[in-house]
Amino acid sequence: MKRRHFVKTISATGLGLAAARSPLLAFRGAPSEKVVVAVMGLNGRGTVLGRVFAKTPNAEVACVCDVDAQVLAKGVSAVGASQGRAPKGLGDFRRALEDKAIDALVIAAPDHWHAPATILALSAGKHVYLEKPCGHNPREGELLVEAQRKTGRVVQMGTQRRSSPRCIEAMQAIRDGAIGRPYFAKAWYANRRKSIGRGKTVSVPPGLDYELWQGPAPRTPYHDNVVHYNWHWFKRWGTGEICNNGTHELDVARWALGVDYPTRVTSVGGRYHFEDDWEFTDTQEVGFEFDGQRAIVWQGLSCNAFPTEKRGRGTIVYGTTGSMLIDQDGYTVYDLDNKVVKESLESASADPLAPSGDDQLTALHIANFVEAVRTGAPVTQPIAEGAKSVLLCHLGNIAQWTGRALRTDPQSGHVQGDDQAMGYWQREYAPGWTPVV
Repeated sequence: MKRRHFVKTISATGLGLAAARSPLLAFRGAPSEKVVVAVMGLNGRGTVLGRVFAKTPNAEVACVCDVDAQVLAKGVSAVGASQGRAPKGLGDFRRALEDKAIDALVIAAPDHWHAPATILALSAGKHVYLEKPCGHNPREGELLVEAQRKTGRVVQMGTQRRSSPRCIEAMQAIRDGAIGRPYFAKAWYANRRKSIGRGKTVSVPPGLDYELWQGPAPRTPYHDNVVHYNWHWFKRWGTGEICNNGTHELDVARWALGVDYPTRVTSVGGRYHFEDDWEFTDTQEVGFEFDGQRAIVWQGLSCNAFPTEKRGRGTIVYGTTGSMLIDQDGYTVYDLDNKVVKESLESASADPLAPSGDDQLTALHIANFVEAVRTGAPVTQPIAEGAKSVLLCHLGNIAQWTGRALRTDPQSGHVQGDDQAMGYWQREYAPGWTPVV
C-alpha cells in the first residue's frame, strides 16, 4: 500500500518500510517459539478469537485493540483470564503494527476495516488472521490476494469449516464418489433478528473514537442504531447477511462442487419483515450458475428462523447417486431413496447462530494458522481461496441491487457488459484512505 494514500494511518516513523523492502518469508523464529499476536476489534467475535489464541499452544496475545474504551477494558480482562496475564490494551491498532515483537494481526473489526487493516499489517511485515468477509467489496478481495502474493506473509480467512476434520472428510467422500457426480448445492441461513428502528443523530458516546471507527469509510454523523453490531446492515460499513453468514455456507457449497467463479448470478428478495434503516435484504435467494452444469442457491432469512432440514444453517449437496447434508457438526449421506448411507456428526457448537461463534472449529482453524506461521505449513483457507467465496456473496448483493441477471467471467468473476454492475466493484473511501497495493 503506497503510503501517500495512507497518510492518516501511519506514524512519523514510517510504518512497515523496512519490512516492505525486504523478502518476507515465514515466521522469523524457530518452530519452537511462540507466535505473538495483536487482536483488533473486541466486541464479540474478536474477544472470542483473543481467548482462543491465548489458549492455543505456541501462541500468545500481546495486545488487544479497540476504539471503544469500555469494550477494550472488557477485552483485556477476558483475554487475560484465558492466558493468565493481561495483554496490553490499545485504542489504535496501528501502534501494534509498529511493535517488532508482534508477528500477526487478528482482525475482527467491522467489514469496512478488513482489507485496509490487512494491507497495513502486511506492509508492516505481519501475518494476518482475518475474519470473513475478507473485503467490503470485490476489488478489496483482489487487492488482498495481490498483497499476500507480494509480501509472502500468511493470510488465513476465518471460514473455520475448512479446518473441520468432518468437513474435510465429507469433501473427500464427495471426491471419492459418495453421491456420484455433484451438480447442485443449496446453502441457507435463518435467524430471527429484530428491527433496528430509525436512528437519530446524537453525540458520540464517551470513550468511543468514532473518527477511527469510521477509518476508511466516508464520514457521516454518529447515529444511535449503528455501533456496535447494526453496522452490518448499512452499506457504508457492512455487507449484509449474505456476506455476514452466507460466506460460511457458500464456501462449503463451492468447495463441495469444486467451482471457482460463476457464469451467471441472479437474486430475488428485499427488506420485507420490517420498515427501518436496514439497507440490505432480510429475505434473499441467490442463484449461481457455473461451467460444467453445476449450480448453487443461497437462501438467507434474517428475520424468520424457520429451519431447513431442522437446521438454522447448512448446505445440501445433490449428486447423481445421492445427496449429502453438511453443517458445522458434520455430515450425513443419503441415497436416492433418501435412506441414510453414512453419518458422521459431533456437536461443534452449542448455538450455531450465536454472533460470537465460539466453537471448537474456531480453535482448530486458529491452531492451523499458528502452525502455518511457525513452520510454513499450508493454511486451510488461504486468502486466494477465501476471496473466491466472498466474491460470490458480493455478486449476490450486486445482482440484487441491479435487479437483473449478471453475466460473469468464469476466469475472474468480473461482470461482463454491465457498467452499472461493475460500478459496485469498488467503493468510495474517505480522503487519504484509498488502498493501493
